[in-house]
Amino acid sequence: MMAVLAITALILGMIYGASGMENVFVSMICSHTDLILSILMFSVGISIGLKRGILQNIKTYHFKILMIPAAVVTASVLGGAVCGLISGYPVNQGVSVASGLGWYSLAGITIGNLAGEQLGSIAFLSNLLRELFSFFSIPFLSKRFNYYSCIAVAGATSEDTTLPMMIKYTDEETVLLSVLNGVICSALVPFLISFCY
Repeated sequence: MMAVLAITALILGMIYGASGMENVFVSMICSHTDLILSILMFSVGISIGLKRGILQNIKTYHFKILMIPAAVVTASVLGGAVCGLISGYPVNQGVSVASGLGWYSLAGITIGNLAGEQLGSIAFLSNLLRELFSFFSIPFLSKRFNYYSCIAVAGATSEDTTLPMMIKYTDEETVLLSVLNGVICSALVPFLISFCY
């Protein structure tokens, strides 16, 4: 359902943008992207706070909880560098787009503010596609590979939008690690984008 809503919102936004219409509400939203970004970060904090028992369970996993996010970030950054080179974009731009780790709304706004609307749109779309790809690939990955690969493909979304897929196709341990990975990756995204750009 989240994937359908995201695609619908994207298509409606493209139609609105192409129409050239002016709307006071939409103009207000576009001129207050920093406020919207702060609201997004606040909502992530709420979602972290709602997950009961996370702090107690962290102690039992030791370094395992850091290995998965470290691998997700490293592979994403390397993939962004390669894709930047292939597509003719500077490496710093390719890496900053990939540093969104699937968090399309934050990546689009942040990179749009740093590098302009074109790269912001690319960041939004590529990170949206990562999330959509996660929805469709988690069932396949859980059967053909292992549960950790499901966390890797989801990136920062493993704590929220792709979590229902994790619950359905993996086990309790993977779900916990998925939430922890999502928390860590989500916290890193704003810093990674700025640092890489």
